[in-house]
Amino acid sequence: MRHTISVLVENKFGVLNRIAGMFSGRGFNIDTLNVGPTLDPATSRMTIVVRGDDAVLDQVTKQLRKLVDVIELQDFTENESVDRELVLMRVNVTPQTRGEVMQICDTFRAKIIDVQRQNVSIEITGDDSKISKFIFLMESFGISDLTRTGKIALARKAD
Repeated sequence: MRHTISVLVENKFGVLNRIAGMFSGRGFNIDTLNVGPTLDPATSRMTIVVRGDDAVLDQVTKQLRKLVDVIELQDFTENESVDRELVLMRVNVTPQTRGEVMQICDTFRAKIIDVQRQNVSIEITGDDSKISKFIFLMESFGISDLTRTGKIALARKAD
């Protein structure tokens, strides 16, 4: 099972290294990791996706809370957060397939960000399900390169 953990940390030298070291030292695997600034320049937000059962999640959260640089930790379960991932990919095209690729991009609200004679570069954002379906459809044309940001998430808050 995949678990998404949002960790607010102090924006200081070595914090990422200490958190990654905690994972490797205890044999936990990070599925995806994304780090970025917050509105407060003294803090950063880490979104970490880990695989494992509830016992693994419990151990990961306990160990993270012990780290001095961790300010706040949230475990997101379904419907408690909104999440997105950004994917950039290069897809092979021919004059015969270019229109079909463009149509699929329109359907998924993906953007073609570069056009070459034999390929197009595409940007798509969405949740894991949308991204997986889009990649599956593009595989038949031939994906020559792909990079993913990993998941970012934000807690849902009622008005």
